[in-house]
Amino acid sequence: VQLQASGGGLVQAGGSLRLSCAASGQSIRTYTMGWFRQAPGKEREFVAGISWSGGSTYGADSVKGRFTISRDPPKTTVYLQMNTLKPEDTAVYYCAAGLAVVLTTEANDYIFWGQGTLVTVSS
Repeated sequence: VQLQASGGGLVQAGGSLRLSCAASGQSIRTYTMGWFRQAPGKEREFVAGISWSGGSTYGADSVKGRFTISRDPPKTTVYLQMNTLKPEDTAVYYCAAGLAVVLTTEANDYIFWGQGTLVTVSS
């Protein structure tokens, strides 16, 4: 599975961005998908995840109510809608695919990773 993340950019605080994660190679229809981020000098952290069916989603406390994860019906692309962005959301965002039966926030449970897309939120 190859994952390609896109949609990052520079936005002012309070603005919105939508990240996309497109899969190629092998279908991701049966994979749990997640978004992680890594800010400069910080550890990679879980942002949001969605089950293979799309029926379950989970977001980190820091993004609840602002970020929404979804996947298209053919389950070939996963999105992260980010609203009310804050400067502390500035990071490289990565999408990842895993085979965990239940939705997981642990990076080690995800086996395929995209290359990352940079999100910069100015104050």
